[in-house]
Amino acid sequence: MSPADPLAPATAALRPALMSQRPVAALVLGSGLGGVAHHIASIRRIPFAEIPGFAPATVAGHGGELVAGTMAGRPILAQLGRLHLYEGWDAETTALPVRVYAELGVETLLVTNAAGGIRRPLAAGRLLVIADHLNLTFRNPLVGPVRGPETRFPDGSALYDPALRRLARRVATDLHIALEEGVYAGVLGPSYETPAEIRMLERMGADVVGMSTVVETIAARARGLRCLGLSVVTNPAAGLGRERLTHEEVTSVSARLTGELARLLEGIVAAL
Repeated sequence: MSPADPLAPATAALRPALMSQRPVAALVLGSGLGGVAHHIASIRRIPFAEIPGFAPATVAGHGGELVAGTMAGRPILAQLGRLHLYEGWDAETTALPVRVYAELGVETLLVTNAAGGIRRPLAAGRLLVIADHLNLTFRNPLVGPVRGPETRFPDGSALYDPALRRLARRVATDLHIALEEGVYAGVLGPSYETPAEIRMLERMGADVVGMSTVVETIAARARGLRCLGLSVVTNPAAGLGRERLTHEEVTSVSARLTGELARLLEGIVAAL
């Protein structure tokens, strides 16, 4: 590891916030989903600006801070907002938070996002557990020298842990929360897709589409973390609905669903 690598200083900066507790999970909260933090107790907030190597969040609906606390009585880390490739960050910068969580002893990554619904009739306002993804960003955080204990060629056949997916479905059933399952297409953005691109993604097997998640999940799996992905379907994808797509509408719908998502996450964290 080179002296300029921010992994070690970022990890060192965060250790005091954990108060000697190893988080059972790290949560990454996507567009408009920062309200989940209201369900975290004993909060200690650390702005990205105070963590070496963490770039500032520049997108509306992304708080740009890390929260250490407890959910369902268990210690967790929650990342309010994320870094996106379309903001100009490279895959290495985008994946840095996940690598830091691994250094801190986290073994489970719960990653959430706002997504457009492709599969019909997958309506806005539904939650979906990610079974697999299509990495159409054409970026990979593993390019370059192998970093420490990371796997050079991680197996992509089960990026999203089957046991965690079963757990999510069981918790959803117990809480009477409707939970779909499907394939997430991760694209570069920041423009929304064209109707022709959505027809292409549909033929490729995508059920939802968004501009995040895939880079983080690849890095997490290379470090051996178990991953669970949850999408909040905020709108029909381009060409499938009558409304014009805007980021403001995406974050607004996400915010309305934070309560339901938080209940699901609490149930999952309690069972880890």
